[in-house]
Amino acid sequence: QVHLAESGGGLVQSGGSLRLSCAASGLTFDLWDMAWLRQSPGKEREFVARARENGTTDFSDSVKARFTISRDNAKKTVYLQMNNLKPEDTAVYYCSAKFGRYEYWGQGTQVTVSS
Repeated sequence: QVHLAESGGGLVQSGGSLRLSCAASGLTFDLWDMAWLRQSPGKEREFVARARENGTTDFSDSVKARFTISRDNAKKTVYLQMNNLKPEDTAVYYCSAKFGRYEYWGQGTQVTVSS
């Protein structure tokens, strides 16, 4: 019943920007912590950014100076604004939702940054 749908990925040049969106359904969105994670081929999925239900945000050290996360509770959507993209940012980006012992994630959207 809980569904997360990522969009906004694509191919960009190094130094460019993208904004990812994650539309959620099947949950009371404003009660859930939302996050972005990413996974590159041959690597484990890694944390990117989080926007908790209380408004606090967290970022991995590798992206905190370049990425921002925001959420629109009315639209049940969380965003990831990615600036100054680097080739090492190339990955499938996943949206996750967590509430207590429950956690869900979407199918992901591909981000490719050319050198």
